[in-house]
Amino acid sequence: MPSMQPYSAQPLIRQRPVDPATVETRTQAGIHPILARVFAGRNVRCVDDVDTGLDGLIAPMQMLHIQEAAQALADAIQTQQKLLIVADYDADGATACAVAVRGLRRFGARVDFIVPDRFVFGYGLTPALVDHAVDLHRDDPPGWIITVDNGISSIEGVARARALGLNVLVTDHHLPGKSLPQTLIVNPNQPGCPFPSKHLAGVGVMFYVLLALRAHLRDVLHWPAEKIPRLDDLLPIVALGTVADVVRLDTNNRRLVAQGLQRLRRGSAIAGLNALFQVANLSARDATVRDLGFAIGPRLNAAGRIADMRVGILCLLEDDPENAFELATALDTFNRERQEIESDARDAAIARAQTKLAEQSDAAGSGPSANTPATLGIVLHDPEWHQGVIGLIAGRLKERFYRPTIVFADDQDGERIKGSCRSIPGVHIRDVLERIDTCNPGLLMAFGGHAMAAGLTLAANDLKRFTEAFEATLKEFTDPADLQQILESDGPLQAEHMRLDIARLIAEQTWGQGFPPPIFVNEFEVLALRRLKEKHLRLTLRLRGSQTREMPRFEAIWFNAQSEPGACQRLAYRLGINDWQGRTAVQLEIVGLA
Repeated sequence: MPSMQPYSAQPLIRQRPVDPATVETRTQAGIHPILARVFAGRNVRCVDDVDTGLDGLIAPMQMLHIQEAAQALADAIQTQQKLLIVADYDADGATACAVAVRGLRRFGARVDFIVPDRFVFGYGLTPALVDHAVDLHRDDPPGWIITVDNGISSIEGVARARALGLNVLVTDHHLPGKSLPQTLIVNPNQPGCPFPSKHLAGVGVMFYVLLALRAHLRDVLHWPAEKIPRLDDLLPIVALGTVADVVRLDTNNRRLVAQGLQRLRRGSAIAGLNALFQVANLSARDATVRDLGFAIGPRLNAAGRIADMRVGILCLLEDDPENAFELATALDTFNRERQEIESDARDAAIARAQTKLAEQSDAAGSGPSANTPATLGIVLHDPEWHQGVIGLIAGRLKERFYRPTIVFADDQDGERIKGSCRSIPGVHIRDVLERIDTCNPGLLMAFGGHAMAAGLTLAANDLKRFTEAFEATLKEFTDPADLQQILESDGPLQAEHMRLDIARLIAEQTWGQGFPPPIFVNEFEVLALRRLKEKHLRLTLRLRGSQTREMPRFEAIWFNAQSEPGACQRLAYRLGINDWQGRTAVQLEIVGLA
């Protein structure tokens, strides 16, 4: 019988290579030596790469069809045609909708919005959603439908809208399929688009459309300066959607996020965003990327996951602080409900995946292919799981087991199941789905997404067939080495640099997907250790490796620790800050055993 050892996916910690001459050059340019070393490890070529000024944004006119979109919107505004925004039901879609509505109204447009119920209409501009929108606006029909954060795969929905006499502008950032909707499209990832940053979120694309519209009204239609509105106060919303959608923070996206954070910190954010910080017990004046990603984004997302994202959009559109606080409080309540729903399903999913991988690992370990992983992907389904949280569960499983993961829940009719995919670097999940679709015509009823996340719909009785096809296709797309998680570190910190001012300097930078915050590795004595809520570790550490008689002690936290360090241990950590009861101190956030 197999030994059923628990499956483990411990990351391999590897130090980033750094050119000392590059570090010296950055230091001489005025960058702190610690940041100079960290930036060099992230291939920052020059100071401009970490500059966050708006002047460095890529010009909107480099995006394919954006000038045509600006002209079409200007014409619609001048003729007072109604514009109907069709949003997605996640944080990126909600922020893109809020930016579109706020921005277009400033130009004098007549604007309304609709967001599909994910459990009724599914994702994107479907024919059914078009019919529903037309019915809702029968007394004042729109001249244009504008999609935000969706639409690139809505071929049938666009065709239905145009058949009903509606113009359609698609603004999206997702990867296109083999065919495109026959309409006006602004998407940096569509074929032939020369825009150099392919990582804009949906909200970023919509913000760029507004920038192009502003330039068209100023330079082509020669609107007087007093009629041209500012748009920079929308940047906090752009920052939230960009971070929450976990797109790569390339140089252009870092500018957008950094500028949004700057405005948050100086108190110039909208009432709804300030209220979300308030219900999260955070200070907008000390806002960080982490706050947006782990506190504000989830509260906004919760509306689309278990309730109605219209509440989230209305919160971002609200200017009255009292009304905004009521809406933010509702979102906070949704998030608590979401956490409860997710918790039970997550624990069950982890247990099932743990058993499955342990069984397969034991079986492979006794055979001739012991060095090859027994399974490359994880596919789970449970009719009791809530459709609104399967993406979160897939993300948790991917983080825990470092495998491309798909989690399915039943659709309302019981005959179909909907899946949410999360992948790892090196495995482009949308390409995997496209290959499955090509080799198995009709198996996938619908799919879409990008490299790290995607969604799909199947007939319920096709799950076994799909699971086999998924595993077989992963063998084409996955090098077994991809399944070894690599945690890249920035080397050791000297004791004199483990200070609060250095921690604050690091916290002030714009870190995120593709530009991760620094991870350092040092050897510590573990002086004290205790479990929190049976899953986290609170530690007291003392740095080793110095001749100093009295080395400083540090408090540390290790979230979701799957193991415990020894008495003397090399630990990988982030240099963080702990504010507690009026006391501010350095806190190490442990991320792994080195």
